[in-house]
Amino acid sequence: MELGFLCRGTTTTTTLVVFLSLFICFIHVSSSSLYSELNPIKPRHSRLLRSAVQRETPTSQLSEIWTPLETQGWKPCDESINKPTLPEKSEGYIQVFLDGGLNQQRMGICDAVAVAKILNATLVIPYLELNPVWKDSSSFEDIFDVDHFIDVLKNDVSIVKELPEEYSWSSREYYALAIRDTRIKVAPVHATANWYIENVLPVLQSYGIAAISPFSHRLSFDNLPMDIQHLRCKVNFQALVFVPHIRALGDALVNRLRNPQHTTEEMGSNYLQEVTDADDNKNAGKFVVLHLRFDKDMAAHSACDFGGGKAEKLALAKYRQVIWQGRVLNSQFTDEELRSQGRCPMTPEEVGLLLAALGFDNSTRLYLASHKVYGGGARIATLKELFPLMEDKKSLTSPFERTLIKGKASLLAALDYYISMHSDIFISASPGNMHNALVGHRSYLNLKTIRPNMQLMGQLFLNKTMEWSEFEHAVVEGHETRQGQLRLRKPKQSIYTYPAPDCMCQA
Repeated sequence: MELGFLCRGTTTTTTLVVFLSLFICFIHVSSSSLYSELNPIKPRHSRLLRSAVQRETPTSQLSEIWTPLETQGWKPCDESINKPTLPEKSEGYIQVFLDGGLNQQRMGICDAVAVAKILNATLVIPYLELNPVWKDSSSFEDIFDVDHFIDVLKNDVSIVKELPEEYSWSSREYYALAIRDTRIKVAPVHATANWYIENVLPVLQSYGIAAISPFSHRLSFDNLPMDIQHLRCKVNFQALVFVPHIRALGDALVNRLRNPQHTTEEMGSNYLQEVTDADDNKNAGKFVVLHLRFDKDMAAHSACDFGGGKAEKLALAKYRQVIWQGRVLNSQFTDEELRSQGRCPMTPEEVGLLLAALGFDNSTRLYLASHKVYGGGARIATLKELFPLMEDKKSLTSPFERTLIKGKASLLAALDYYISMHSDIFISASPGNMHNALVGHRSYLNLKTIRPNMQLMGQLFLNKTMEWSEFEHAVVEGHETRQGQLRLRKPKQSIYTYPAPDCMCQA
């Protein structure tokens, strides 16, 4: 009773008591959540699960699912036809400050290059804000190969690693202290090229520098010159490559997935030799990457029921109250309504059943790309039962290798992204920035990518009497056109998710 009173905080006005109220609420939510995560999590679809575990996938279905995509009539454009040139004079320096996770920042970097081109300005390597969720302070140079970035774009946009001495005062700290004339803080979401010319160019011409913050999603996807659209994709698909040690570790993990003869004791720091030795292996196996987007924030924000019982429901409800003050749009709908609309993220069990129905059997090598799964090992147990050869970063790396990326969420995400781009098949359990970025990048290279039909899956999982054969047929039929078939971008859609026709040419 006292705790409930404190959580409501209806009778106190002092800062101390309010602080203590929130602190006690947070502790209570954490303990409730921990309790739910330690509780046994029973399968929600036992009937389907039993059949899936006993399934025998026909050889023809296995062969078909692993078959690469045929050419779809589109390819990356040949840039040698129209070589870009730099303007004779730069209008000044553009700074951008980017928040969000790795893939949101990646899109912001592409837009920043485009804005610099629109304004004939010199771009300062973008500043990546401290991630408030993962507490990651990684800089651009920690994640991306900055010299490669500058070199690839040297004929498109002038880029500098840092400001010259005369502008060294223009820093994150400088703009945090007061309103500054050189800061642009009112850039609208999906602003047009004309908006930047009318509002930012005068600042550049007056002061020689303009700092734009916030900047995420601040450039339109529509009504831009074709050379600007091409440039955005050039940045995304060519200029942005990860730092050498992430690429080397990624290559080593891809090798271990394709050639699973290495043990953790044999793993070391000599990635290059390991990958070189694997180049001659003609019997390398195939693997699929599953991006399992099922963290506590997503589970709570979805307002769906994930089968963890009353303790889990209570924990997620309290978490919503503390983090979002209960203001979650989906909470007005029932779980059944949310699932029938495809608005519930799939659990590890559910995405495992999806993969099994599509034809992946228990010999499939599955790489799990995720940060922390809500519910821990208990939540993943059914997925592991379906795919016993499942691997992740921890199982594939040595303790020494993990020290290089430990505690760095952006580097962990970069490693997952790199491995995902080198997999035979990629699937994301739920839509999101990682899903969107990889769908676009893999579409650009014509790589097989499965996009779950969330509405169909939600409706199928609501049917508790469905037999495996009926479920399997519905899943296969519902995903026939969702396995990497190129989709042309529609108005307002992201160029980074749908690169054709803006960034690709007909073959």
